Amino acid sequence: MSPDVPLLNDYKKDFLLKRFPQTVLGGPRLRLGFCAPPYVYINQIILFLMPWVLGGIGTLLYQLGILEDYYTAALSGGLMLFTAFVIQCTSLYARNKSSVVKRMLSTDILAEEDEHEFSSCTGAETIKFLIPGKKYKANMVFHSVLAGLMCGLGTWYLLPNRMILLYGNAGGAVLLFFFGWITLCTGEYSLIVNTAIETATFQTQDTYEIIPLMRPLYIFFFVSIDLAYRFMVNIPALEQMNQILHILFIFLPFLWALGILPPPDALFLWAMEQVLEFGLGGSSMSTHLRLLIMFIISVGTAVTSYFIPSTDGVVLFMTGLGFLLSLNLSEMGFIFKHSVIGRRVGIKSETLPLGSEKQFTWKECLFYVIMLVLALLESILLHRFACSSQISKNNPQAIVGYVLSILIIVLWILREIQGVYIFGIFRNPFYPKDVQTETLFLEKQARLMKIGVVRRILLNLVSPFAMLAFLSLDSSLQGFHSLPVSVGFTRAFRMVWQNTENALLEIVIVSTVHLLTSSTDTWWNRSLNTGIRLLLVGIMRDRLIQFISKLQFAVAVLLASWMEKNRRQSTTTLCILSIVFCPFLLVFIVFSTLLSSPLVPLFTLPLFLVGFPRPVQSWPGVVGTAACVCADTVVYYQLIPSLTAALQSAMVAGSLGLLLPGSHYLGRFQDRLIWIMILECGYPYCSINIKGLELQETSCHTAEARRVDEVFEGAFVHEESAKICSINRHFGNVLTPCTVLPVKTYSDARSVLSGIIDFRDNLREFKGDLIKVLVWILIQYCSRRSSMQENVPKTENKGKESLLILPGLNASPQTKSSEDTVSLNSEILDDWSDDVLGDEPTTKKENEEKDQLKVLQSTNLPLPGSIESQMDGDHSIGKVTENSLYKAVIMGYPAIDKGAQEDMAYIPLMEFSCSHSHLLSLPEEWRSNCLPNSKMKEMSLLFPEDWYQFVLRQLEYFSSEGNGPNVLEEIAKDRVLKDFYVHVVMTCYFSLFCGDNMDPTPGQILRVFNGVLPWTSAHNWLTEKPELFQLTLKAFRYTLKLMVDKASLGPIEDFQELTDYLEDYESNWYIGSVSDEKWKEAVLQEKPYLFSLGYDPNMGVYTGRVLTLQELLIQVGKLNAEAVRGQWANLSWELLYATNDDEERYSIQAHPLLLRNLTVQAADPPLGYPIYSSKPLHIHLF
Repeated sequence: MSPDVPLLNDYKKDFLLKRFPQTVLGGPRLRLGFCAPPYVYINQIILFLMPWVLGGIGTLLYQLGILEDYYTAALSGGLMLFTAFVIQCTSLYARNKSSVVKRMLSTDILAEEDEHEFSSCTGAETIKFLIPGKKYKANMVFHSVLAGLMCGLGTWYLLPNRMILLYGNAGGAVLLFFFGWITLCTGEYSLIVNTAIETATFQTQDTYEIIPLMRPLYIFFFVSIDLAYRFMVNIPALEQMNQILHILFIFLPFLWALGILPPPDALFLWAMEQVLEFGLGGSSMSTHLRLLIMFIISVGTAVTSYFIPSTDGVVLFMTGLGFLLSLNLSEMGFIFKHSVIGRRVGIKSETLPLGSEKQFTWKECLFYVIMLVLALLESILLHRFACSSQISKNNPQAIVGYVLSILIIVLWILREIQGVYIFGIFRNPFYPKDVQTETLFLEKQARLMKIGVVRRILLNLVSPFAMLAFLSLDSSLQGFHSLPVSVGFTRAFRMVWQNTENALLEIVIVSTVHLLTSSTDTWWNRSLNTGIRLLLVGIMRDRLIQFISKLQFAVAVLLASWMEKNRRQSTTTLCILSIVFCPFLLVFIVFSTLLSSPLVPLFTLPLFLVGFPRPVQSWPGVVGTAACVCADTVVYYQLIPSLTAALQSAMVAGSLGLLLPGSHYLGRFQDRLIWIMILECGYPYCSINIKGLELQETSCHTAEARRVDEVFEGAFVHEESAKICSINRHFGNVLTPCTVLPVKTYSDARSVLSGIIDFRDNLREFKGDLIKVLVWILIQYCSRRSSMQENVPKTENKGKESLLILPGLNASPQTKSSEDTVSLNSEILDDWSDDVLGDEPTTKKENEEKDQLKVLQSTNLPLPGSIESQMDGDHSIGKVTENSLYKAVIMGYPAIDKGAQEDMAYIPLMEFSCSHSHLLSLPEEWRSNCLPNSKMKEMSLLFPEDWYQFVLRQLEYFSSEGNGPNVLEEIAKDRVLKDFYVHVVMTCYFSLFCGDNMDPTPGQILRVFNGVLPWTSAHNWLTEKPELFQLTLKAFRYTLKLMVDKASLGPIEDFQELTDYLEDYESNWYIGSVSDEKWKEAVLQEKPYLFSLGYDPNMGVYTGRVLTLQELLIQVGKLNAEAVRGQWANLSWELLYATNDDEERYSIQAHPLLLRNLTVQAADPPLGYPIYSSKPLHIHLF
C-alpha cells in the first residue's frame, strides 16, 4: 500500500469540519463553505435560542412564585407549540412560493453543494436554507406537538428550585440549568428547524423522517425518570438515578455527536433482541418481522405464566411453550400450507424455500409431538413427586447437576475434536493432516462425523431432558408465584431447547455455585431464585465472550497499524498513545461490552470509539434482497444447495464450533470466497445468510485472499511426519480455521489461447471444420424434429408430403450480382475490423437495405424473367395452390438461360428419391434463396459429401425399424435432399465468412462467438430465422472448441472420432458467452462442462474459460465476530457520515491481519458489494 493513501482527502476534511459542529449543535450551520450575509447566522442563533426564551418566561414566573410548576410547564409548552406551527407554516409558504417562481437558467453555477443565493433576510431562499421543512404534512403537525411537549416537560425538568432540592447545591443547579437548556435547544432545533446529520446513522435514507425524533426520544426518557421520582416517593434508588441522569443530561450533545446513542429504529430492534434473548430465552431472528412477532408472543407467554394460579399448570405451560417457541414454526407452517395446496392442485409448489421439501415431513412432525409429550410428562411427574425443598448434596436436583456436569464435559470434548484446532491454538491430533490427498482425507473425516452423530444425540435428546429434570425439581416453583419466578423460569424452560449448549453451561455454573455456597447466607442464595440466577449467568456469559473478542480485535488493530511499514510514522503515535492510555481503552471496551455495541476503530486505526448499539445483523435491510449481481453470480446460485447440505453435516457434528447468532464464517476454494453469517438458532435448526464475493480479484482482494490461503494451508496441509500437536501460527489473525467441506460445484480454469486461435494452420482448418459441424448439427436437428413429430396424427394427404418446393424468388430478398457481392464484401471487411473492443459492426447501409427489402416483400413486385403464379380471389403469394406448384421457381437442378438472367435458377418440381427423406428435410422457410447461382455453385464445391453421407448413416432414428440401415442408405443417396443441405449449409457459411478465401482473424472469431455477425448479403436472411441463427452460432462455437481440442490433444484421425467429439459437446458441454442467459441456465442445470472465449485487454491475449462440475473441498474458518462488527460500524460511519467514498481510501486497503477489504466487500449494499446474497436459509440440525 502506498504511504500517500490519505485517510480523508482535502475536500472531505473540510466537509467533515463543517458537518461535525452542525451535529454537536443539533442542526445550525454556523460554518459554511461560502460567504453568507450576517443575517443568515443571526437568524440561526435566534431560532436555536427560541425554546430557551420561551422556557425562560415560564421559569421566571415560577421562580417569582406567580405560577406553579405544572402551570409553568403548560405555558412554556403552549408557547413552543405555537412557535413551532409558525415555523412550519413559514417553511411551507417559502417552498410553495419558490416552486411557483423558478429561475430559468441553462447553467446554474450556484447549484453546487453548499452554495446558496440569498436575496433578503426574509426571502424564500433564505427561509428554505434556514428551515428546509418536512416531507410529510402529518409530520409537520406531529413534530410541532412533540416540540411543545418537550419544551414544557423540559422546563419542568430544569426548574432551578427543583434541582436545588435534588442536590442541595445552588451553584451546581445553575450549571445544570445553563447546560441543560443547551441540550434542550439542540433537541428542539433538530426537531422543528433543521435536522442535524447524526453520527449514529443506521438507515441509508431517512424515508419516514425518523432521525428528527432521535434527540427528543432521549430527552423524554430523562424527563420520565424525573417524573417517576416526583410522583413515587421513598425510593432511594430512583432518587440516585435521577441525580445521575441530571448530570448526564448536559453531556447528551456530546454523546450524540460521538455516535454512542442509537437512532430510534436501531434502538428499537436492539432492545427487542436483548430482551428476547436474555430476558425471555429466545434468539435473534432472521428478519425484523419475525423478531417483532416472536417478541410479542414471548412477552405474552411470560405474562400469562404469571397469572396461572397452579404451580403444576405453570410448569406444564412453561415446558410446552418453551419447546414450541424454540421450533421454526413459521417455516413449518409455510411448508405445510404449500404442501396442502400442492396436493390439491397436483403439482409441486415452486415457492418453497431451498431444501424445505426435504426438511419437514410427517415423520418429523411425529417426532416433535413425541418430544413434546415426553417433556410434559417428565416435568410434571418430577415436579409433583420428586421435588424437594431441602438443600443438600444428595437431593435429586443436586444429583442431576452432577450428571449435567459430566454431560457438558463429554459434549465439549466431542465438539473440539471435530475442528482442526482446539481453543483456536493447538492443532487437533485426531483431525486428518493433509487435505491434498482428498480421498484419504474424506475417509478420516467421515470417522469423525460418526462421533459427531453421538454428540448430536447427546445434545438434542439427552441434554434437554436432563435440564428439564433439573428445572422441574427446583424448589422455587413450589413456593409463592412471583414475577421474577415467571420471567426467570420462562426463560430457563425455553433456553433448554432454543440454545441447548449455552443453557447446559449456565445450569452447570448455577448448580456448582449453589452447591459450593449452600451453607452461606449470601445475596445470591437469599434473594434470587434459580431462574433469575440463570438469567444473570447468561448475561455474564455473553458479555464475557464479547469482552474477550473485543480485546482480541483491539490488539489486532494495534498490531495491524504497527505492521504497516508504509504508514508507521503516522501510526506510531497512535499506537504509543493507545498503550499509554490502556486503562481508558479498557474502559471503552467494557462500556462497549455492556451495551453489546461494536467497538469502532476510526478509519481502522487504533483510535477507538464506542459505536451505537444495533441488531446482530448490523444492517437495516432485509437479508438477501440486495447484491451487486454480475455474470458470475450464477455460480454461487448453483453452489448453495450443495454448500447448505455440507454445512448441515458440519454443524450437526460440531465442526464449526458453538453456533451463535451473529457468528461469521469465511469459506475459500479456488478463486472464490464465501461469507456465511448465522442469523437465528433454535431446536433443531439454524438460519444462515450466505454471500458470494467477487471473482474478479483486485490487488487488495488478491493480497488478502493470499493470506487466507496461507492461514488455511497452515492448518490443513501437514505432512504425516509433522508434530502431533502443533500450534496455530496465525493465532493473531481474525480468521481461525475450522474444517473442510466437500461440495459439488464448478472449478474455474482459465487459459491463454495465444498460439492456438491465431495460428494460421488452425484458422485454415477452422473453415473446413465449420462446414462439417454445420452439417452434423442440422442433420441432428432435423432428426430430433422428426422424432418429436412422430406422435402427431398423420394427415390424410401423407402421400403428398414428399412433394417439396422452394418458395418463389419473389418471396425472397432481391439479390445482387456477383460483382456487387464482391464489392460489398470488400467494403464490409474494411468496416468490420479486428478491433476487439470496438462497437458492434452495424451500419446505416444495413438498416437502409433491410427497410428496402421489407418494402419489396410487402408490395409483392414481380421479378423480371420469373414465372408469376396466377392467384384467384383471396389467394396470396404466401399460399400456393396445388396447380401452381408446378409453375413455381425453385432451387434445384437449374435450367440456366445464359443470357441476361444468368444468376436466376429455374427448375421443375422435384420429388425425393426416397420416401423417408421428408423426415430429414429442412424447414421450408430455410430454403429460400439469397445468393447468386454462380456463388452458390462455387461454394457448393466445399461441401463435404462423404461426411454428409457418414453422418446420415450414423443416425439412430431408424434403428427401431427392421430395415433401418437400408433406409438410411437410400436417404444418403437422395440428391434432392443433399442439395437442400448444400444450399442451407453454404448460405450459413457465407453469412459468417462472406464466402472468400481469406482466413478469419481472432477478432472476427471472437465477435461471431459472441453472436455479432459480419455484414453480408446473407446477413438478413440468417438473422430473420432465429432458430437457424442459433444453430449456426452453436456450430461456430463447437468448431472453435474443436480447434482448441485439436491443438491440445492432437489431430482427428477419422470421421468417427469427430462424431465422438461433437456428441460429447452436445451432451456434456455448453459452449457460449458468459453473458448469455443460456450460460446461466446451463450452470443451474449443472451441465458437466462449460466453455467460453474471452479477451483480456490488459494483457492483450485471447483467453478460454472452462467450468468443470466436480466435488471440491471448501476450507471454512471462523471470523472474529467483533472484528467484523467493528469494521462494519466504521464503514457505516465513514460512508454515511463522513461521506468518504474514495475507492482508494485507507480503510479499504488490504491488510492480511484484519482482512479489511474482504470485510468491506461482505457488507450489505450499498456500502458493500457482494455479488450474491442469499435469503435466510433454514438448515435442519438433526
